[in-house]
Amino acid sequence: MCGFHLVRMSIAALARPITWAPLVDITIPVYNEERDLATAVRRLHAYLHRDFPFSARITIADNASTDRTPAQALRLAFELPDVRLLRLNEKGKGRAVAASWLTSDAMVVAYMDVDLSTDLTALLPLVAPIISGLSDVSIGSRLAPGSRVVRSAKREAISRGYNLLVRFVLGLHVKDAQCGFKAMRADVARRLVPGVENRSWFFDTELLVRAERAGLRVHELPVDWIDDPDSRVDIAAAAVENLQGVWRLATGRWIEAVSAHLPAHGAPKTGPA
Repeated sequence: MCGFHLVRMSIAALARPITWAPLVDITIPVYNEERDLATAVRRLHAYLHRDFPFSARITIADNASTDRTPAQALRLAFELPDVRLLRLNEKGKGRAVAASWLTSDAMVVAYMDVDLSTDLTALLPLVAPIISGLSDVSIGSRLAPGSRVVRSAKREAISRGYNLLVRFVLGLHVKDAQCGFKAMRADVARRLVPGVENRSWFFDTELLVRAERAGLRVHELPVDWIDDPDSRVDIAAAAVENLQGVWRLATGRWIEAVSAHLPAHGAPKTGPA
């Protein structure tokens, strides 16, 4: 009976017609979050309907969860208006965000982590510069002046060290590349995201590097952040991946810079033979 009910619910949720496009589409990328998903989505949904002045949708982007997360997400999409489920067969936080943003019909696309570490009152200041036309990209920052952060000394040191590295090596101007709280115009996302090679943890940094190199306006917002002590992030694996990503972009930029000063293929060389 339970399985039959789930099938019926699935059909109803997937068949529900989408008759309007929201102004803002907020993605929550998830992987094996059966314990926290329902609470987080219901809390965000209540905030959007009670305190958020713009039309909004929540997109749960599940990247190959192996627990009951997909079933819970489907139930939420069935029960709550303006909630949709996007199910991917491959892991990767960046892959989930990219898939959601590139299939959205909203004017502004955003994402936040499922633990809702960022205070929800920061959502309006995050998207307002984009809606008003003052910025193309808007990001939360745990390292900007005015931010208030609660997290372990270890995570604080890793975050500060990494962001100093990307600013020095890649020339990134923002202070916090990896905060899980970002938004941009949907048309900008459609231009930038397909060119981002990484589809996991380095996705955020590479996206911002490409945005700055494209001359886009990036707004950095100080946020209140309370770290989730039960985070699913493998810090060691994420650190290695991020360092590999930094090396790829750094060496790629060096190659581009050198190539710009070399003669084109087949062109005559200048100077003494």
